[in-house]
Amino acid sequence: MTFDDTTRPREDAGPEAVLAERRRLVSIAYRLLGSVAEAEDAVQEGYARWYAMPEEERDAIRSPGAWLTTVTGRICLDHLGSARVRRERYVGEWVPEPVPGGAGWASSGTQPAGPDPADRVTLDESVTMAFLVTLESMSPAERVALILHDVFGYPFSEVAEIVGRTPQACRQLAYSARNRARASRVSSAPSPEQGEVVEAFRRAWQAQDVAAILDVLDPDAVVIADGGGRTRAAVEPVVGAEQVARHFMWVAGQRWRDMAVTVSAQVVNGRPGLVARVGGVTASVLAFGFDGARIKQIWAVVNPDKLRHWDRDA
Repeated sequence: MTFDDTTRPREDAGPEAVLAERRRLVSIAYRLLGSVAEAEDAVQEGYARWYAMPEEERDAIRSPGAWLTTVTGRICLDHLGSARVRRERYVGEWVPEPVPGGAGWASSGTQPAGPDPADRVTLDESVTMAFLVTLESMSPAERVALILHDVFGYPFSEVAEIVGRTPQACRQLAYSARNRARASRVSSAPSPEQGEVVEAFRRAWQAQDVAAILDVLDPDAVVIADGGGRTRAAVEPVVGAEQVARHFMWVAGQRWRDMAVTVSAQVVNGRPGLVARVGGVTASVLAFGFDGARIKQIWAVVNPDKLRHWDRDA
């Protein structure tokens, strides 16, 4: 793909039109990287490269949006290539950074129609914590192919420009990634019942009612906490309903004892979640995964570096 291809319709290359691409680019980069700060940095670097070009070169590019997407995608791909090494040095468990709301967060609000609707992952599905965690098990190239093609509807010819493979190879990458996502059962739609279960968990947690918490937990429930070495958190997953219940009793009864703590229901990554604030400052964001009407996974992010925008956006 060449960005000065005369067969492409010419897009507005004015400053306002180019900057209007930022929201869509951050939306893509967040899904690829699982971090708000890293997504914003990747997009910022893409813009820096755009404005570093001579004006005549920018004028020759018929599709600034396609150029920025390709460059930002390559930056994310390079970042993902070194991410596993950085994660090995991470203190405790690493969880994608939670965001308030759902598909509308950092999104253009539209999803291009792909060649095969059966191969689509919706914007709402693609921002759930369960989906982002599943992406962590994929290779960088698989992630890029799945997000750009299945979620944002880019053709494989353009995905190939980013990952440096043939369109046919990118099609196979997306197929493999799609099968992993389906096997992980991360595409279930939210339901009012899930919100009721999370609210029951909230009430039981604040009341320190172990029996009530056990009522909403799957027997094999798991908690994964991300403190990043910045604050106290379980360094390994807490497994089993009774262990999970005891963990949250300890948090409420010991860690937060004598503190002004509020726990409120809020949409976290497109699904019912909880936000705990201590003295008005966000201390923990909980995202949930369900098996039927019971909580199967809890991702508890307590790393303050991953919670800054929750207070900024509150």
